[in-house]
Amino acid sequence: MSDIFDVLVVGGGPVGACAAALLVRGSRDNIAPLRVCVLEPNRPAPPPQGSALESRVVAVSRASERILGAANAWERVLGPRVAAYERMRIWHESFPPSSPGALVFDAADVGEPNLGYIVENRLLQAALLDEVANLGGHIEPAGLLGLRVGSDCVTVETSSGSLAAKLVIGADGAKSAVRQLLGLTADVADYRQTAIVATVATERPHEKTAWQRFMRTGTLAFLPLADGASSIVWSADNDLATALVGSSAAEFAAELDRASDLALGSTRLLSGRVAFPLQRLAAHRYVAHRCALIGDAAHVVHPLAGQGVNLGLLDAAALAELILGARREREDPGALRVLRRYERWRKSEVAFMSTAISAFDRFLAHGSGPLSRLAQRGLGVVNRSQEIKRFFVSRALGVAGELPDAAR
Repeated sequence: MSDIFDVLVVGGGPVGACAAALLVRGSRDNIAPLRVCVLEPNRPAPPPQGSALESRVVAVSRASERILGAANAWERVLGPRVAAYERMRIWHESFPPSSPGALVFDAADVGEPNLGYIVENRLLQAALLDEVANLGGHIEPAGLLGLRVGSDCVTVETSSGSLAAKLVIGADGAKSAVRQLLGLTADVADYRQTAIVATVATERPHEKTAWQRFMRTGTLAFLPLADGASSIVWSADNDLATALVGSSAAEFAAELDRASDLALGSTRLLSGRVAFPLQRLAAHRYVAHRCALIGDAAHVVHPLAGQGVNLGLLDAAALAELILGARREREDPGALRVLRRYERWRKSEVAFMSTAISAFDRFLAHGSGPLSRLAQRGLGVVNRSQEIKRFFVSRALGVAGELPDAAR
């Protein structure tokens, strides 16, 4: 097969599309720019101007903002549909949201303009794929059917024919077909929870604040949207989630009011409810010969910290940086030496964050023993220490740890 791409990205979600954009953009000045293809059967159009905001949103950290800027997609995203949030208020059900026991992060306290942005997933994905196409990358509207790894390239069977590439990047989500076809195994743990996502109107303004309450039956977050509404992510124990999804809009709002302790006053559903089961996933290996996994294909974390997409974008930036560095040295982009450096780099960073997030879920949301009570009281202790708060904020912003250049 004579027509071989340098890199083929399976999955054109925000993480896969970002990896492709960084690779195409970063190699433009080379004598032979990288030939990059994205396999994405459902390429979205940007949300129509003036249309209602969509429920599926992501929290974009400072590091992700910089990565998206390096991909030349951030200026496509910024606009009236994006909401910057300046504060976070976190509390346990054992005390009210206005209690001194609540933990409050404020951008002003750490010299930042904000703590991040709430962006529609569709808007982000469309902006990144548009950038890939505008830079000369190829977007193939097809699904993956199979792959065969050879010594010099990977042959990929799609619903529209065969493609070949020196490197295949699996960015195709938690149920990654790339991971399964390669025989890469993973540890999977069921949280026995279901996340319910919806858009709601609230009686009181969200105050550019992300609100989060830990309860014995799960975690409830209100994410501020640009139009004054809020996107909720309610990670509830499965039995409760089943009842919530099956309830009427009025019944759901009543349960939401109870669960939120009326922190933003009474609520009203503005959208349908989307529910998906929660699990923790950690691939044992992120790479194989001429193949690498990024984002949810490699790791899945609990949504309570809003770090899933941010971890994936850091994967994309780290892998792109190493591939582009190898390209400058005229190395094969699929060289296992390069891919193993990516695996060592990102696996340790992700493990730290995943363990911390699972501990928050275990001790703040579901625990009832001495350690849990200590963690719950610890929110107020952390709130009184600017030094500890700065540590947590730096992690939330994604500016701590070993960062790729695009995130600096």
